[in-house]
Amino acid sequence: MLLTITTTATPATDLGFLLHKHPDRVQEFDRSFGTATVFYPESGEGRCTAALLLEVDPIALVRSRGKNSPDFSLSQYVNDRPYAASSLLAVALGDVFRTARAGRCKARPDLPGRPMPLEIRLPALPCRGGPELAVRLFEPLGWTVEAKAVPLDEGFPEWGDSRYVRLTLSGTVRLADALNHLYVLLPVLDDGKHYWIAPDEVDKLVRAGEGWLYGHPERGLIMRRYLGRRWALARTALARLAELGDETEEQLEPAVDEDAAAGETAADEAAAVEAAAQGDVPEVKPRALNVRRREAVLETLEDLGATSVLDLGCGQGELVGALLARPRFARVAGMDVSAMALTIAARKLKLDRMPDGKRARLTLFQGALTYTDKRLTGYDAAVLMEVVEHVDPPRLAALERVVFGHARPQHVLVTTPNIEYNPRYEFLTGLRHRDHRFEWTRAEFAVWAERVAEQYGYQVTYKPVGDDDPEVGPPTQMGVFTR
Repeated sequence: MLLTITTTATPATDLGFLLHKHPDRVQEFDRSFGTATVFYPESGEGRCTAALLLEVDPIALVRSRGKNSPDFSLSQYVNDRPYAASSLLAVALGDVFRTARAGRCKARPDLPGRPMPLEIRLPALPCRGGPELAVRLFEPLGWTVEAKAVPLDEGFPEWGDSRYVRLTLSGTVRLADALNHLYVLLPVLDDGKHYWIAPDEVDKLVRAGEGWLYGHPERGLIMRRYLGRRWALARTALARLAELGDETEEQLEPAVDEDAAAGETAADEAAAVEAAAQGDVPEVKPRALNVRRREAVLETLEDLGATSVLDLGCGQGELVGALLARPRFARVAGMDVSAMALTIAARKLKLDRMPDGKRARLTLFQGALTYTDKRLTGYDAAVLMEVVEHVDPPRLAALERVVFGHARPQHVLVTTPNIEYNPRYEFLTGLRHRDHRFEWTRAEFAVWAERVAEQYGYQVTYKPVGDDDPEVGPPTQMGVFTR
């Protein structure tokens, strides 16, 4: 099975830097199911083509699949896997071009962020749904799609078309995005992942789909097929994708199911006691930064004695839900500029089934942080959790005036990424999220916070959130303003 990637960017040989594969070399990579080879059929200043050839060993494929094979026994020996692009090609592409998919290039760090003219060809691709499905999946991502059905036999056209298509994609796209599109969508078109689908496939899908999958019009079909119609995994993936938007590190860290974790506490404690009795040290699983940040905000609000809290930029309601779970917070409000986010928040909070007593404590409303609004007044504390970095710097003054001058709560909690910590994330290039307008160092955050506090009559103190690195500080910094 073969995949080619061609660019006409100038110089076209930059493709070698992005793929981390030298155009003058042929490189082979052994895999459990065969051998992947990367080579360059052409390499010039005006045009460069990289090819990924995957030679599948049918015997090795049977041995590696074992009892988890989803196919009937005969198909283990008679199948199209050595010849047609499939989930196996996606696996090889994911491994061989791992660094390129992450958008990293140490030799030329400026290259990964640049869109470039690309043409991708797949001569034979299983496509359950025909050429029309290939168009539906790739066109919304900015590709010009040419998908032609391969006839069963060109000598007998009356036999009709096979389930394979010849696929050509053309567009000006970042190479990392193009590779991630293929990594996810090849198994979807094939509709037959030929390896065991474990829960960690959700993490792979979320990482590869960041920035494009949640907004795709066919996201439901993509997630169901990619995850082998395991509905629980598909629902988990959708929730994870819906929650993206805070920071990249939340994608890199393991997802935390807080409800499940709460139900397993007793069992975990018992296991820990037994392990300690046997002299074993139980493994400590790190908590995701978004959970630690939420806990830090809740703890600070309780220490301040706040009983009414306004979550500004509440997103899909994670902090709002945590506040409602603590009866000491008699009034809880969430505001967001996105109506979609508020709709998802209402669903996640189960607003339609919420007990009357809890429902009476909650207010959700749409609004913008840069416009005065009487609904923002009258709260003990306001929270801006991972919000300010999404505001264009020229609009920060309006936010400051609205929150600190107009709403004027007794306390304001502001959390924001510490850009000095970014090098600790191995796969991160640039800012932590594509919607961030800026990220501050600790010193820059302090300068902003001190100016705002002095201007509006507040005092400010600082708290680290997450592991406080002795060299670069914590991943998240929190400012606590008190009037």
